[in-house]
Amino acid sequence: MRIGLISDTHGFLDPQVFEYFKHVDQIWHAGDVGHAGLIEELGAFKPVLGVYGNIDGQDVRQLFPEDQKFECEGVKVWMTHIGGKAPRYNPRVKPLIQRWRPDLFICGHSHILTVMHDPKHKGVLFMNPGAAGRHGFHKERTLLRFTLSLGKISDLEVIKLGSRAKMD
Repeated sequence: MRIGLISDTHGFLDPQVFEYFKHVDQIWHAGDVGHAGLIEELGAFKPVLGVYGNIDGQDVRQLFPEDQKFECEGVKVWMTHIGGKAPRYNPRVKPLIQRWRPDLFICGHSHILTVMHDPKHKGVLFMNPGAAGRHGFHKERTLLRFTLSLGKISDLEVIKLGSRAKMD
């Protein structure tokens, strides 16, 4: 299963996303979508799974929950918008990470692209795709693309969409 991971679009969907995600099976959105129309546009292209973020209104909150916990191709996945960063998760997330022990923990919110193994929770891979939108303090707009198969995460790619500053 090939996954395209995006976050923090804040209502802006770069047309390049469709090119970079043309060979993925699903798109996962880690919150701060901006508006439901953006999800409708992505959903017309590929199946979309997501969570709402702190800027999202009721239109997005009706589409997505705060947390998505599921298994995909033998990988236990937990996606939420505000999670902190491994190993310093936010107070809501920290005890749940210890209890549920996902293989892959995904969040957005910080606008900081990060992929790392959690040094305190062996077996947990932390991913934040950074921000794909125009709003925020990030300099580069980014996405992630990877494969899930037989309980393993592989073929991870960082995709750079270009400078946020050039978009304003």
